[in-house]
Amino acid sequence: MCLAIPGKIIEIDSHNALQAVVDVVGVRRTVDLGLLQDAPPIPGDWVLIHVGFAMSKISEADAADQMQTLRMLGEAQAAMEEVRGYGLEDDEEHPQPRPGLLQ
Repeated sequence: MCLAIPGKIIEIDSHNALQAVVDVVGVRRTVDLGLLQDAPPIPGDWVLIHVGFAMSKISEADAADQMQTLRMLGEAQAAMEEVRGYGLEDDEEHPQPRPGLLQ
């Protein structure tokens, strides 16, 4: 199954405007913004992420609905496993989520 995971833009890379740090339920990861060049997101915006790429901007309400849908489908854990693969694993500035956050 292809998962589109909502994330909130925390910061845009000051050296590469096509990369941003996003927060997905407490997990922060780097994503590529290259597909959103026509309407670049800014910190505070929500995006749908797939395999490390921000695919589209969405509203906060749509982000909450998407996470609820993933939970209902039993895919929330799989989504978080995908997000953990995006990078920043050893970055102390971007902490890992607390266990059980998705329960």
